[in-house]
Amino acid sequence: MIGNYGGLARRCCGLLFGVASALTFTTGAWADAGTLIPERFGAVPEIVQREIAAGHIPGAVIIVGGSGGVIYRQAFGDRIVAPQHEQLAPDAIFDLASLTKVVATTTAIMQLAEAGKLSLDAHVTRYWPAFGANGKDAITISQLLTHTSGLRPDLDLRTQWQGRGAALARIVEERPVSSPGAEFRYSDINFIVLGELVRRVSGKPLDVYSKEKIFRPLRMTDTGFKPNHNAARIVPTDRQDGMLRWGEVQDPTAYRMGGVAGHAGLFSTADDLSRFAEMMLGGGSRAGAHILSPASVRLMTSPVDLPGGIKRGLGWDVASDYDAGMAMAFGPASYGHTGYTGTSLWIEPETKTYLIVLTSRLYPDDRGDVKYLRQDVAVAVADAYRAQKLATGIDVLEEQEFAPLKGLRVGLLTNQTGRDSEGGRTVDVLAHAPDVHLAAIFSPEHGLNGDQNSKVESGTDEATGLPVYSLYGAVRRPTPEMMAGLDAIVVDIQDAGVRFYTYATTIAYVMEEAAKNKIKIVILDRPNPIGAAGIKGPVLDPELESFTGYFPLPVEHGMTLGELAFMFNAEKKIGADLTTIPMRGYRPLSWYDETGLSWINPSPNLRSVKEAILYPAIGLVEGTNVSVGRGTDTPFELVGAPWIDSAKLAAALNKRAIPGVRFEAAEFTPDQDRFAGQRCGGVRIELITRSDLDAPELGLEIASALHGLYPAAFQIAPILGAIGSRSVISALESGQDPKAIAADWATQLRNFEALREKYRLY
Repeated sequence: MIGNYGGLARRCCGLLFGVASALTFTTGAWADAGTLIPERFGAVPEIVQREIAAGHIPGAVIIVGGSGGVIYRQAFGDRIVAPQHEQLAPDAIFDLASLTKVVATTTAIMQLAEAGKLSLDAHVTRYWPAFGANGKDAITISQLLTHTSGLRPDLDLRTQWQGRGAALARIVEERPVSSPGAEFRYSDINFIVLGELVRRVSGKPLDVYSKEKIFRPLRMTDTGFKPNHNAARIVPTDRQDGMLRWGEVQDPTAYRMGGVAGHAGLFSTADDLSRFAEMMLGGGSRAGAHILSPASVRLMTSPVDLPGGIKRGLGWDVASDYDAGMAMAFGPASYGHTGYTGTSLWIEPETKTYLIVLTSRLYPDDRGDVKYLRQDVAVAVADAYRAQKLATGIDVLEEQEFAPLKGLRVGLLTNQTGRDSEGGRTVDVLAHAPDVHLAAIFSPEHGLNGDQNSKVESGTDEATGLPVYSLYGAVRRPTPEMMAGLDAIVVDIQDAGVRFYTYATTIAYVMEEAAKNKIKIVILDRPNPIGAAGIKGPVLDPELESFTGYFPLPVEHGMTLGELAFMFNAEKKIGADLTTIPMRGYRPLSWYDETGLSWINPSPNLRSVKEAILYPAIGLVEGTNVSVGRGTDTPFELVGAPWIDSAKLAAALNKRAIPGVRFEAAEFTPDQDRFAGQRCGGVRIELITRSDLDAPELGLEIASALHGLYPAAFQIAPILGAIGSRSVISALESGQDPKAIAADWATQLRNFEALREKYRLY
């Protein structure tokens, strides 16, 4: 019987609970899948060709479809790249890797449960008594399906063993590393066990059972384990011992088991997978073939709350670290799975849409990467269905008819950047929202209108008559009196994407005070204007945390404020009741001018995307005794001082051949800020190729050049406040080459990248 599989609660909803907080999804307004014309997918070829050109993949097959059939079908690139190129065909056969888990194993288990031959609530030992050895007797089938069994990720491959029997013997010897149900741990062993249960319960090996009960009824004629036909259509997977492999499973455990396993080993085409996807969209049936009941499909694909804030279905992924951004693109009702070789299948049941991406990323050199292929194609396809352009958090909140704020008395932390897609202030939008009581406004540095460069006084908003409490004046944290009577504080501010920009710290301070007073926090997310192409610069020394550096971040952190809020809440153990309303259609690699949004100065001296890109560099030296162009028409495009010879500095910097920029000698006179009214010699930074620029390293190059040319005049020590690293200051003072200094950041940045991945929303 299917039962309630251990009493695990499930519910379909608009919120995904993350690490210690809540993440709100939206699907937005979609076109009808059946009427969408293929021309709408014009971005897909550009994305795939970009990834091929970058050497991330040799080729790919993409299919987009719905319950009515295939809408878009295209092959790109090569099947074989050497000794001569052979073009990839749409009917190419790929090693599906972990798609095996859902296409074969989970489907088979659900069929057997429907037939009453096994119960999802049952202990595995009911069907495989020996499995219970070494503390595994309490593990249930549902825990295998949801990766909460407590078993390790994979079998030990350091010792020599071969064959299915040897693998099963080692599984019997396995001991759980955590109690069943206590932790989520993605594990191939779970599905090897499930594959063995199919054999024990049905009396047929998994490959035979799947062919008879799933593939043949759905006419998936090119799908199966251990393919021994159509060799000319099979895509190579990798090289082993110098020999090219294709037609043999890439997964090392499945390979040792003879090519048939519950976690990997299945080969298929995009066309066959489209038939499977249409069956899922059809509630378990397609073209007269009844594979599953609608109840089983719902059960498999509804989100289950798991330990650690994880959500998954039975076998299927719904919105976790493994979904490659698919759920963010397609919405909370969507589900799917990815495979290590570069495969993915994602299904959106509300719009009757599916996306299949098949590639062989490990061929030819084992260095491929499909992360951005998957997520960017998913966003492109989802965007093709939606009527709207990129929607920021406030736009999504409006589409939801303000559901998360209904009946609440609300405060709003915002400034001039808080506007919806129609140009309306978030202040006014919330003030007129039905059943939402906007009671107070909070402003960060630069004030509600973003036009002040000094301390800001509290006041009143003329349009609404509401009090505006400054958090950059007498106080930097909201006081209990300011928050009195509030149920929630909403945040809508455009950040600059740089550690020493103060808006993130203000939000963190608000979260801390709200947590003390049991007030909800709702972040309306906005883009990182300089994108998430890479994280750059040194990580802040923890002992240097301050208002301009709340958390040990790199100079460029590559995160949105919504993501930072999740990180702060968890890593700082703030304990805020935190919800983020994510953007829809946001591509993390996009520069702000690629989002379709109009630029609004986030602060008085960040007046363009160009200046935002240069800010992480020029902001590093701002604390020293130079002007960075404040008080001119082009702040953060200039660096100078009365004691600098402009031609000499320009020549020295151009000689360094810094990627992405060049320098022109410049003379300028600021009318305010440092050296106001004084003639300054210096340089104007011309941004040539922004994708080549490492802005923090550029800041070091400028500081290094000034220190070398003017050791007596240039005061290098104050750079510490922005650079945030004592070791970097020492290296600069000793004359070390900036490129060598930057190379020393690599380990810090790798560690931060791993931390950042836990909190990525896009």
